[in-house]
Amino acid sequence: PATLALAVSAAWADNPAARLEAPSVQVVGTTPLPGIGLPLERVPANVQGQTAEELQRQQPLDLSEQLAQNLSGVVANPAQNNPWQPDISFRGFTASPLMGAPQGLSVFLDGVRVNEAFGDTVNWDLIPPNAIAGASLVPGSNPVFGLNTLGGTLAVQTKSGLKHPGGSVQLLGGSWGRRGVQFESGHHQDGKDLFVAGNFAQEDGWRQHSASEINQFFAKAGYEDDRTDLDVSLLLADNRLEGVQALPQSMLGDRRQAYTWPDRTDNRLAMANARGSRFLTDDTLLAASAYVRDLTAGNLSSNVNDDYDPALAAGPANPQGSLDRSRTGTLSWGASLQYTDTSPLGKLPNQWTLGASLDRGRTAFRQWTSPGDFTADRTVAVSGAESLETSARTTNRYLGLYFTDTLSLSERWHATVSGRWNDARVSIRDDSGTNPALNGDHTFRRLNPAAGLNFTPTRDFTAYASYSEGMRVATPMELTCADPATPCKLPNNFLADPPLKPVISHTWEAGLRGRLAAETGYSAALFRTDLDDDIQFVSSGGNVNSGYFRNIGRTRRQGLELAMDTRHGAFAFKAAYSYLRATFESPLTIHSPANPGADGAGDIQVRPGNRVPASPAHSLRLRAEYGADRLLLGASLILVGPQYARGDENNVAGRLPGYGVVNLDGTWRLDKSWAVIGRVNNLFDRRYDAHAVLGTNFFRNGGFDAATATAEQFRSPGAPRGIWLGLRYAWSGI
Repeated sequence: PATLALAVSAAWADNPAARLEAPSVQVVGTTPLPGIGLPLERVPANVQGQTAEELQRQQPLDLSEQLAQNLSGVVANPAQNNPWQPDISFRGFTASPLMGAPQGLSVFLDGVRVNEAFGDTVNWDLIPPNAIAGASLVPGSNPVFGLNTLGGTLAVQTKSGLKHPGGSVQLLGGSWGRRGVQFESGHHQDGKDLFVAGNFAQEDGWRQHSASEINQFFAKAGYEDDRTDLDVSLLLADNRLEGVQALPQSMLGDRRQAYTWPDRTDNRLAMANARGSRFLTDDTLLAASAYVRDLTAGNLSSNVNDDYDPALAAGPANPQGSLDRSRTGTLSWGASLQYTDTSPLGKLPNQWTLGASLDRGRTAFRQWTSPGDFTADRTVAVSGAESLETSARTTNRYLGLYFTDTLSLSERWHATVSGRWNDARVSIRDDSGTNPALNGDHTFRRLNPAAGLNFTPTRDFTAYASYSEGMRVATPMELTCADPATPCKLPNNFLADPPLKPVISHTWEAGLRGRLAAETGYSAALFRTDLDDDIQFVSSGGNVNSGYFRNIGRTRRQGLELAMDTRHGAFAFKAAYSYLRATFESPLTIHSPANPGADGAGDIQVRPGNRVPASPAHSLRLRAEYGADRLLLGASLILVGPQYARGDENNVAGRLPGYGVVNLDGTWRLDKSWAVIGRVNNLFDRRYDAHAVLGTNFFRNGGFDAATATAEQFRSPGAPRGIWLGLRYAWSGI
């Protein structure tokens, strides 16, 4: 995948494979499989990145926290109030583990697309942070990266024993009962290398009923000679994540309480990935990969019964709520083949790539429900027998053929053209024998193009402009939950619903970047992405987790990104600002009965120009670092502006206020092996809310009271101050 790298290389003529490991200039991979890459000044996009060294300094809980703290335009929404399950938004597009979130970013791990086959969701808890060598965020609708690349691509590379020899063990503990251990070790000899890493953590959670257990293991074995590079990796995870729902404003006096519980997710993953590349000549590279991925996701959730009749006695025939249990088992596999040629076109430098990829997924989904009534502490006491509601099988087959070509017209001008033909097929079959109308086959095909132009009058200045198109096809989850007459609960209760159109993105971007001096760099970008036939989950009734998917016409995300970094002696400073205007561009009617502007039927009217919820207009990141001798200190300020709540698409209910938090991190090296590490989140213990949705509060007067249920804005409170300290032992290696 695309990674950002900066290093000093050996002579390429003696070892062509060195171009893959140690480029002599800053390069960006612009293809799904690792390749030779392009010098950054020839890439027509505002690429941002994070390295293993930056992750080690800041000690994030996971990759999503690192991205939200450092990259322009990235915002984290803790919808589940579990730190390993955030929504990550970039330019108004989301990569989320939650079904129902409008997915719009593609995520790759070592060349493998890890958006889940069932719902395009992204499980951040499956990626061990200490196994990450680097991550790059490539903005725009670059079609080369395939489906779901509407707003950008996040490409993650893992460590190898060749590039990361030595190792470390660290222990960490602190607030909310969080305790954990990490280890990593890398070794290489005679062209062979091995790297292993583990991350194990537990915490009680700062809110009630929000405990987590994380178990992650990664191993990679490799071989390299002067023309060949081979790697085989294994990723294992077994995680248990408890989250709690957003709270009505009337209940925020006690921000630690749960609205209802339990809400638990269990993720078990086993993934194997083999990839290799070989220089056929000094100018041509052939790369290939194959993977298999087995994910089992279990979910247990408590839900309010929208059809409860307060005039009747509570019981199995008239339950206040339900306890819903689901199991999603997905086996996915695929392969890619890619050819790159860097030989000149006539006398002009040129680099072109041709590739093909095939991804298949097979999912078995089952859901059960048990009726019940709420206890005094708002959990569900089951009052009737559990019944099977859904049993279905789905299959995905995504075939892609792509190309990209960058031609240097002169020393100053560089032109890029690229495209991808996608053939996506989704099949759904009823497995229960009681719902044959569920059966369906859906096919989506499209050729998506892109073009860009770079102007580089000097080594310290680049200007660029680009246009690109992308496509997101409806997932099996969305295709089976698209009828307003039969809304679904999330995780979904499958129904026989109408098909959805694919989402098509059109992105324009223009920007510049460069260096004002050897120690000072800057970048600026203007962007606009228009979506045709956007897909959104629309709530129904009073239960914010119940609703349906639908095409909502055109939407738009446009804005500005500014960034600067500088270093003066032992001090380093970074600033990243983003302005985003995300709007609906088509009139539409949405069912949102908790909205103050709803009519008697519970519908609201959305007009062109209304802001898309959960898309703050302003965000700013400031970071300062000090490093001298044995002491490394860092401070980060994160400012996020106001945003509208989900369900307030007509923008009449008032915005969720913005917020700002300060985080600290530090390392004190006792000697060359031992170090004390620390981190403080929300230093000033600011009380803030980071996510909001409109819903109906059924808990009034000290308990469940549907007769006096009221519409409110539900908010996900931000975590209070947290302090963690740890001890690390590190050793060097060869």
